[in-house]
Amino acid sequence: MLRPYELIFAAIMTSNPVDWTEDVAPDPELEYRALLRSLRRTRGFGLFFVQCSPAEGERLMQKVRSDLPQKTIDVLKLERAISNLYDEVAALPNKDDIEILFIQGLELSLYEYEQDKLWTDSAERYNYSEGSVPKLLAHLNLSRERFRSHFNLCFVFLVPLFALKYLMRRAPDFFDWRSGVLEFAMDAKQVEQESQRLSLEGECEEYLTWTPQDRNVRILELQALLEETQQTPERKANLLLEQGTLFNACRNYEAAITNYEKALAINPDNHQAWYARGNTLDNLVRLEEAIASYDKAIAIKPDDHYAWHNRGYTLDALGRNEEAIASYDQAIAIKPDDHEAWCNRGNALSNLGRKEDAIASYDQAITIKPDLHLAWYNRGIALSNLGRKEDAIVSYDQAITIKPDLHLAWNNRGNALDDLGRNEDAIASYDQAITIKPDFHLAWNNRGTVLNDLGRNEEAIASYDQAIKIKPDDPGAWYNKACCYALWGKFEEAIENLQRAIELNLECREWAKTDADFDGIRQDERFRALVGE
Repeated sequence: MLRPYELIFAAIMTSNPVDWTEDVAPDPELEYRALLRSLRRTRGFGLFFVQCSPAEGERLMQKVRSDLPQKTIDVLKLERAISNLYDEVAALPNKDDIEILFIQGLELSLYEYEQDKLWTDSAERYNYSEGSVPKLLAHLNLSRERFRSHFNLCFVFLVPLFALKYLMRRAPDFFDWRSGVLEFAMDAKQVEQESQRLSLEGECEEYLTWTPQDRNVRILELQALLEETQQTPERKANLLLEQGTLFNACRNYEAAITNYEKALAINPDNHQAWYARGNTLDNLVRLEEAIASYDKAIAIKPDDHYAWHNRGYTLDALGRNEEAIASYDQAIAIKPDDHEAWCNRGNALSNLGRKEDAIASYDQAITIKPDLHLAWYNRGIALSNLGRKEDAIVSYDQAITIKPDLHLAWNNRGNALDDLGRNEDAIASYDQAITIKPDFHLAWNNRGTVLNDLGRNEEAIASYDQAIKIKPDDPGAWYNKACCYALWGKFEEAIENLQRAIELNLECREWAKTDADFDGIRQDERFRALVGE
């Protein structure tokens, strides 16, 4: 008569498919004893699949080595994606002496095939449709006879759940030769330790520096922990929040929101989830919803200066500048050294035409963080709008010193120099902007205008042509080119380019009516017809 653990293993050994979606926690001790008994008895070829975490796999291998000292045991740890496992095993120098070979890292060859399913619910993720089979699994299917004929050893694959599903669904010929399938779930303490580690390790800024594969690996780790039977609702909410952050870094914003909302379904008072949800809605330009989410975060945690700050930024994007300033003020009241809030507050004030107040706000940002190039740049714009061109140039110079490749600052610096009549310096500044960003059509256009003022007509036309080549629907470049031709005395070309400018923007017609550059052709019937005189 079979003892209880032998009954369990006998069920595993049958050819009936195993339903790994059932929410039943196997007894780790019974599973281990069943595996150990089978490994002890197996002589020659055998094929076992063990679903476990990497950490649990390490513990399992150590335990088997200790409990089966009479067996020759080795480990093949795959460190990269492969397409041919047979060759990897064949290359082992001691393959003829090995009795049990543990294989880790098979999942590395499957990650790229899992990317499109990462955001789906776990039950749906495993419903594979027909399609491309990972190269590794296709090769396993084709090579199963060679494995049995050439390797007189017992294979034990240590894999996560998603990889086990791949083997079952996409390598059925190879998988059907299994000697057993076992599941080693983490105990409560291990689940807690792993959950705490993954919930606290990363931030969105950090995840942005990771490779796509590294992010996918982490998402799969989180999903495995979410499926653990020993998981608690509180930890599950934290893991969902972390997974949402990873999806956000992957720019999979809809999946991120889904995870945040699952976390909030568990814990509606999680202000971090409301805040993160707001950020993601902002990325999707669902601005009103983003504000509502920030409001939820603030209602739970009124001193969350990040939520106040980002709420202000979103209000600013909606043109609700007064409300944005009030929100920035709240962020600053909580955290007076929030340099970004001071800078963005300056932007909102500038949008309202309160240039002096805006400059004062930029100055506060710079006092806190002197190398904040955006504050120096925006300060330069405000000063230029006030007619303080020299001061604006000084501010742009500071921005450029901090960030030499800030092409916008070089362009605006050129505009200020042009306004001061320092034409050659302006051209040099535009040239710097173009060197940094060759397709910056505004700098090419502005450069052409200064060259036109200097009477360097051919160079001006060449500059306008570059602007038009980059942005053919820019009426300003066509209009300025028409002005240049008119001053040059090339009236046919002037009328032709003016017609194109008017086609793109009817306002060009009104500009041409009073523009002195067209005085030379003002009596031309074609010109009069174009401008409606």
